Amino acid sequence: MIDYICKIASIDEMETKWNYEIKKNKSPNWKIWKAEAIECVRNEQSIAYYGILNGEIICETTAMIDKRIVQNSEKLVDEKTAYLCAFRTIEKYQGKGFFSKLFRFMIDDLKSKGYEKVTLGVEPAEAENLKIYQHLGFSEFIKSAQETYPDGTVIDVNYYGMELD
Repeated sequence: MIDYICKIASIDEMETKWNYEIKKNKSPNWKIWKAEAIECVRNEQSIAYYGILNGEIICETTAMIDKRIVQNSEKLVDEKTAYLCAFRTIEKYQGKGFFSKLFRFMIDDLKSKGYEKVTLGVEPAEAENLKIYQHLGFSEFIKSAQETYPDGTVIDVNYYGMELD
């Protein structure tokens, strides 16, 4: 029997998922991102959404709802627009519809909170991710800019938006 739920993550669940990501990804950025992510949820600046299958966190995404925590935030986040990030699904569960269900759950939750638009960023080289985002409805090109990781790495990012119906 498949027991799959979508929910707003608790701090304990975030600790578990971030520890998994830190173990999997050796870059020191992940420890910094963990601390920032948990602090932002505690400060009600973001909302973490998790998909949990038979008790295991298998996918996640985050809605950042405070422009002060988003790089290049102009046109990306305001009182009616949430910036989405951290679209992650454990590899063996990719392509099975779990993230799509989590995405729909998040969109429904954001709409119920009064949001009318969502935005996200994607690196130009991530063509597969862009296809997925366009399939989800992110068809409006907003702008291009650069973001800086905690370790100083600078990346190019294209930003896209989607109106919520």
